[in-house]
Amino acid sequence: MGCQYYAPCQNGATSFTVAMPKLTFGRGCLSELGQRLTQQQLKRVAVFTDPNLLNSSIMDTVKTSLTQQNIEYEIFHEVRVEPCDDTVTNAAAFYAAGQFEGAVSVGGGSVIDTTKAALAVATYDTPVMEFFAQPIGAGKAIPGPVPYHIACPTTSGTGSESTSLSVLRVNALDTKFVIAHPWLLPDAALVDPATCDSLPSNVVASCGFDLLCHALECYTSKAHTQWTQVEDPNARQLIQGANPFSDLFAPEALRIADQYLARGVADATDSEARDKLMWGATLAGIAFGNTGTHLPHAMSYGITHLMKNITTRDYPNPDPFVPHGISVIVNAPTIFEYTASATPNRHMEGATYLGADVKGATPDDAGEVLSKRLIELMQATHMPNGLLDLGFTEADVKPMAESSFRQKRAIANAPRDSNLVDLEIIYQGSLSYW
Repeated sequence: MGCQYYAPCQNGATSFTVAMPKLTFGRGCLSELGQRLTQQQLKRVAVFTDPNLLNSSIMDTVKTSLTQQNIEYEIFHEVRVEPCDDTVTNAAAFYAAGQFEGAVSVGGGSVIDTTKAALAVATYDTPVMEFFAQPIGAGKAIPGPVPYHIACPTTSGTGSESTSLSVLRVNALDTKFVIAHPWLLPDAALVDPATCDSLPSNVVASCGFDLLCHALECYTSKAHTQWTQVEDPNARQLIQGANPFSDLFAPEALRIADQYLARGVADATDSEARDKLMWGATLAGIAFGNTGTHLPHAMSYGITHLMKNITTRDYPNPDPFVPHGISVIVNAPTIFEYTASATPNRHMEGATYLGADVKGATPDDAGEVLSKRLIELMQATHMPNGLLDLGFTEADVKPMAESSFRQKRAIANAPRDSNLVDLEIIYQGSLSYW
């Protein structure tokens, strides 16, 4: 199966590159932060976080660890959930003015992504818009290394500590887009499951579906051999399509989602489940950080672009707000039913890793089997019943498709080609499920 999937293609890539941070995982490892920075001979760092974490026990641990190692620090806490280009500009100005030697990010994907982009902007004195691909931005590559960055995630979903991506809302377009470059990859990560102990159930659910889709999307992505060969290996992106390395991690992340997602949502005291979900998020982050996502993430941006007057339980954000994991999973059952015809065996394997009942099923049934299992997990964790539950109507289908169609790289990473009409059909099929 693996050899067949990665069979050579005419003018296709013949190699792939793997990158990940030096990663430490385990309860209590956040307290190692100061020692890790001392090892790098850093004496003054910028700490990036968000207002909700500023006065938390998590930040107490961070500050104590830094103080014990006599490391000077200043805190930037103005990172907004779903960060925008203005957030990055402000964070970069803070870093540039502080005579820092490196950076620490403490928070979810919003904080980590902001830190990645801010370091690039501050280091090369370049407006953030220039790093977005054309036609959104100038398409400028990050010229070289950025300062040392150690990422400390506090949610069990984004895997941003393991990726070379920064997902940001462009205010002028009111839509999220991605900056991708290998220099954005954090140097190190401290993944401490204890930081997720107090997460509300709906946050755990949203994050859990983010990790699930990361794993499922990268496992079903277009094979890296189907992407055009890059002449300059230094220009090769880590968003390079499915590859044997990511195949090692994605299946285990899916098994974790099957076994522990509903448990972790249902019971905040189930430390085994929540620890496993944090590990699953890390595995999925490593997987998609070297592969990329496809349609579920591309189409999630149409939702967050056009979301209406909606608030989300357990999130303190002002409306309108749809958490990232919810915006990703809400279209996923329809999407994977659509993409399964291109690579039915990969989709059936994904369904099996997720615990689907595949008895008697044939490859032609892969999309239906996988879609059904995703819906079962959505129901078990009280997710919205499709787009209608998020406040959308049929009238929104075409505008959402037009918005998402700008996500060219992610759409091209899907195993099945799609056009604007295809996206409209998928959104239409995602209005409700049960």
